[in-house]
Amino acid sequence: MSTKLRLIILSFLQFFIWGSWLITIGAYWFQTKQWSGAQFGAIFSTMGIASIFMPSIMGIIADKYVNAEKLYGILHILGGVVLCMVPLVTDPGTFFWVILLNMIFYMPTLALSIAVSYSVLKREGLDVVKDYPPIRVWGTIGFIVAMWTVSLLGFEKSASQFYVAAGAALLLGVYSFTLPKCPPPSKNTPSRSLVDALGLKSFALLRDPKMLTFFLFALLLGAALQLTNAYGDTFLHDFDKVPAYQDSLAVKYPAIIMSISQISETLFILAIPFFLRRFGIKQVMFFSMIAWVLRFGLFAYGNPGSGLWMIILSCIVYGMAFDFFNISGSLFVETQTTSSIRASAQGLFMMMTNGFGAVLGSSVSGIVIEKYFTNPVDQTKDWHSIWITFALYALVIAVLFVILFKHKHSPQEVEATHAEPLLAVE
Repeated sequence: MSTKLRLIILSFLQFFIWGSWLITIGAYWFQTKQWSGAQFGAIFSTMGIASIFMPSIMGIIADKYVNAEKLYGILHILGGVVLCMVPLVTDPGTFFWVILLNMIFYMPTLALSIAVSYSVLKREGLDVVKDYPPIRVWGTIGFIVAMWTVSLLGFEKSASQFYVAAGAALLLGVYSFTLPKCPPPSKNTPSRSLVDALGLKSFALLRDPKMLTFFLFALLLGAALQLTNAYGDTFLHDFDKVPAYQDSLAVKYPAIIMSISQISETLFILAIPFFLRRFGIKQVMFFSMIAWVLRFGLFAYGNPGSGLWMIILSCIVYGMAFDFFNISGSLFVETQTTSSIRASAQGLFMMMTNGFGAVLGSSVSGIVIEKYFTNPVDQTKDWHSIWITFALYALVIAVLFVILFKHKHSPQEVEATHAEPLLAVE
């Protein structure tokens, strides 16, 4: 088996695991278990909690003590075992802790999968910048295939989705031990302090008003991402209570409709270089925020019948909403920081979006939906008002961003930043 094919399998399974339950867990929670919205928000915050500290800690271990491919495999095996326990949980409190434990094992593998791939490619004398992106795109394909698999098997509202994810995790865990060895690169070098490894020195950037403003908006946009992941699928499932829509494609296979978002993401990545050169980082990030307004607004007025085109268009603009901020934001950090703290600054950016932003968006949205948009008698949700509220949230962020974020476009800065591929997470 060729090196590239082996890494393609790794990337495919890495995101197949996540795609098996991330988008459909809401349907299981609300439609099957009928647990509260406030508690559900806490479930999605587990990704953010785990992202704040676990990738850095596992990175230290892989740098100094354990082969990256072995650590990667161990984490996936442990995560697979935990996923097998999820269907056995009977109360939302325990569910939170089990999912958090799974995220503690899974989130570090996102970074480790890149570290393993880079190490193997470099050892084979291949060009990381040229050869890795075509491998990574199979991760997005894996995510999409997982959503289709769960949907077509009728597992969207079933605990079986976690068994699908567990099977893929255990398979990838075992497979990882067959990969080329990736020994600790810093085994015989002085240890970095935990402060350095966690990127805490980069917090000095927050003294700069422009960087402080940028990272605050990164946090707020990170919150928006959790809203669509958490509630998109269960929103479509709720239309099965309306007789006119019960037999529609969007109600029968919501995950398939939602997978258009990931397909769109792969296409908008290709458009980023043109938009950055033509409009600059600030405008591209502003386009992302307007896309979030459209994402939520179209959901508010869409339906599985005559309004299906709005739902599909919402999924298409998701690609711009997600990619244009995450990747252009990484480029902004790259151009605005010195080489000595650049890696830490990128870690801070990810911490704000996938860490604190995810916790904020998940926790607050769950409480707000439960308190203001859920009927206390039958637990039905006012989805139109929910999506309008989210759209207004994104609109306020966009307006404030234009006013508060001061940055002048420099094409030279963008052209100079192509040393490493900047890769987003679903």
